[in-house]
Amino acid sequence: MTKSQISDSDGIQLVKMARNAVTQYIKNNERVYDSEFNSKFNFSSGIFVTLNKQDELRGCIGYPIPVKKLCDGLVDAAISAATRDPRFTAVTADELEKITFEVTILTPPEEITVGEYSEYLSQIRVGRDGLIVENEFTSGLLLPQVPIEYGWSEEEFLEYTCQKAGLGKDAWKEKSTKISKFQGVIFKEEKPNGKIVRESSDVLL
Repeated sequence: MTKSQISDSDGIQLVKMARNAVTQYIKNNERVYDSEFNSKFNFSSGIFVTLNKQDELRGCIGYPIPVKKLCDGLVDAAISAATRDPRFTAVTADELEKITFEVTILTPPEEITVGEYSEYLSQIRVGRDGLIVENEFTSGLLLPQVPIEYGWSEEEFLEYTCQKAGLGKDAWKEKSTKISKFQGVIFKEEKPNGKIVRESSDVLL
């Protein structure tokens, strides 16, 4: 599926389903089911759901590798972002009208191969790429929108992704560290339960 095939109306459906899935789970302890939605988004894709409250992160969970159908991965990620992100307490029903929902659809990760670590800086681009840093023991991921929000350079993006993985900020310079990039198409509420807009980099999904 290409980026152009993911329409604005698709994005609206995805974000509304993320909100609906969380609402049904928190208020009724039920997993939402929609056969029409499942049929439409019955293809494998990486997916992340991000919750923000008053411009502060409230939860973010997803699947960087397309191991699930988008219809299932979206619901799973939304519920997990709201109730199972270890950095936060579970979202309460009273909070739902104060939270904005954001959905990021991902391309499959692509390992970056370089001769010297300095070449990483020319192989990634802030505003286009997300990063995954891995070694034998741990891994960390930051979505494409994160360095834009914080005004990071490519080098700072690498450093913070290493720290997200629990590594030193210069771990990206070590040969034992694997670095992969991916791209994403982002749909988000402008305000809680508000207009849903598209933000995306110029890539093909």
